Amino acid sequence: MEAILLGIYSFFVWLIFIKFKWLPWNTRSQVVVVIIPVVAMAMLVLTLNVVAPSSSDVRVIKYVVQVLPQVRGRVVEIPVKGNDYVKKGDLLFRIDPTPYELTVKTYEAQLANAEGGARQLTEQRRSATASKLAVSARVELARQRVQQYQELASTGAGDTFALQKAQSDLKDLESQYAAAAATEAQVQQKILAQVDGDQAEVAQIKAQLENARWELSQTAVYAPANGWVINLQLRPGSMVVPMPAFVAMTFVEDEYQVIALFGQNELYKVKPGDEAEIALPTLPGQIIKASVDSIVWAQGQGQMPMSGTVPQTGAAPIPPGRFAVKLNVDEKYRDAFLAAGAIGNGAIYTDSGKAIHILRKVFLRISSKLNYLILKLH
Repeated sequence: MEAILLGIYSFFVWLIFIKFKWLPWNTRSQVVVVIIPVVAMAMLVLTLNVVAPSSSDVRVIKYVVQVLPQVRGRVVEIPVKGNDYVKKGDLLFRIDPTPYELTVKTYEAQLANAEGGARQLTEQRRSATASKLAVSARVELARQRVQQYQELASTGAGDTFALQKAQSDLKDLESQYAAAAATEAQVQQKILAQVDGDQAEVAQIKAQLENARWELSQTAVYAPANGWVINLQLRPGSMVVPMPAFVAMTFVEDEYQVIALFGQNELYKVKPGDEAEIALPTLPGQIIKASVDSIVWAQGQGQMPMSGTVPQTGAAPIPPGRFAVKLNVDEKYRDAFLAAGAIGNGAIYTDSGKAIHILRKVFLRISSKLNYLILKLH
């Protein structure tokens, strides 16, 4: 930026003093010609750095997803290739579903048996209730007979043997009644043991069946968003497992963030909503409009991890860190291709000093045009 201003200034000095000789070129004029650009340049640069701070470290950041399956198995299909652009929901790869299909069928059979057993429990309860009622009637009749035999025996007209037999029959029937009541209570307890309206055994098998169906659905892995498949090493026949250490492929999302890094004292006039512009070498000659979303007032030097060691400042002070400013790209530029990891230049235009913002915009556009140059000798 300073070189451009000095070049423009030198051109006008040459026109005035050398080309057209409107003013004499003597010692006084030479001193003035040297002092003016030094003072003016310093004032202009210092003012621009406050009202329109610039950054040579603007970065495009995209989310990277490490794709791995939820279930283990052998890969049987990979319809995508490395660096393919896919839409959200497109199939990335498929695991052999055979063992999971068999598990689903097994639980479906168990569920059918359990539901049949539930219906049998209902019939068993009815049978136990009917049996208890029948035994109850016989117990009542046996009690009446015992009472009758006791009355006869008390008057001396009864048979003692008949009384003892009636009492024995009553005890036997009471035992049968207790057994029938216990059977009814046991069946009733099984019926009343329910989860969400299903008997416990049926609910347990249903949960296992749902889990088996979910695992079967996870044998097909789909794209989590629009983006690119990167680092595709997977091949049919490979074994994949749900462990972060064994990633199947890397997926770079289409969505991105743009951040610009500034010195600590460059941001005291910047606030959310301020106009911003960026220029990237991947898009030479183009200026992308943006606005300030927020300032990330945190960086690594402000972090104090838990440790038993007393922090050391070192032999020399730690160099001051920079703070990131998150930028929102205007909607009209959202379709522009911004490569993940692209680094360029940018500027933020605050509400102060708007009259000289044009200088920063000119410098940024010249910098963007210079991105057409490939400065290497081979």
